[in-house]
Amino acid sequence: MKSESSAGVRTRRAPTASSKIKASNAGDNNGASVRGLRFGPLADYVGYALRRAQMSSVTGFVDAMKEVDLRPTQFAVLTLINENPGVRQNDICAALGLQKANFVPLLNELQRRGLAVRKEGIADRRSSALHLTPQGVALLQRALQLHSKWEERLLARLGTRGRAQLLALLNKLM
Repeated sequence: MKSESSAGVRTRRAPTASSKIKASNAGDNNGASVRGLRFGPLADYVGYALRRAQMSSVTGFVDAMKEVDLRPTQFAVLTLINENPGVRQNDICAALGLQKANFVPLLNELQRRGLAVRKEGIADRRSSALHLTPQGVALLQRALQLHSKWEERLLARLGTRGRAQLLALLNKLM
């Protein structure tokens, strides 16, 4: 941080506690420490902290789901189809905040893997009703077990009360 002295000469101010943080406080950096790196105002930005937490969460999720080879959005889509057999693509997109153009390749991949199918909609023949295949149900059941273990690891870090507080605060932002 630079400031000007009374003589107009630029000098460096000592970083404040909030502007100088270590990687361990800023998010997971695979155990590496960033000694003395100044984050400036980033350390106080909610959006920055959310992004770092999201990156850490996705990394942990992907690692937890290696056995079933699912990404977070694929897991969410399979879960919604399982909970709502016959759901329309548009409803899934709206629920997850996805663009249809991004959803189509994702659904194509789930179909290619034999996990989900499109069936002609009953009320609207132009609309597809989405269903899980038996293979999709089995894979989702295993994914839910793996996810439960992942949630337990998060719970160990946050505690029951911290988890509830975090979810309540995040829901205020959605």
